[in-house]
Amino acid sequence: MNPTMNRLSRNLTWLLSTLTVVVLLFGYKTSTGGGSLSADSSAVSSAGTAPISGSSSGSSGSSGLSSDPSSSPSASSGSSSGSSSSAASTVTGDVAQTRWGPVQVAVSVASGKVTDVQVVEYPSDNPRDAEINSYALPILIKETISAQSANIDMVSGATVTSGGYIQSLQSALDQAGV
Repeated sequence: MNPTMNRLSRNLTWLLSTLTVVVLLFGYKTSTGGGSLSADSSAVSSAGTAPISGSSSGSSGSSGLSSDPSSSPSASSGSSSGSSSSAASTVTGDVAQTRWGPVQVAVSVASGKVTDVQVVEYPSDNPRDAEINSYALPILIKETISAQSANIDMVSGATVTSGGYIQSLQSALDQAGV
């Protein structure tokens, strides 16, 4: 085989390999594809999620999915006074729009202390979102109740949701006057 044909063959092989890699990269579907939901998305409630709740009155394992519809926070956003009274109130923070979807937090406050946190809305459009948030949100709730503020650490592997959680949490705490 002559050297020119050998070089042409190598160049053609390299070009076809590169083209194949580019086609594969652009054809790869990720969770950011939007628009396409899985068939089991009909199981998601009208708000897009089931609330996740934690309470400081239970054991450390009390955080989890809430299946009781009466445990959903009321939409009392901004209805509580800025003073800390002995009456318990629940305040819903603003919705934080994140890269993976909206995050919204509601806090229950009694005597100026955070007694409960509920995550009203969070990304759950695909199994990976559900897996990440089932792990991360109870940690964020526990940290919030412990810190009594929005000055908490983000959860590794869930930084986008953590950021939205903290943003909505700060909004709720500001409205509650905590």
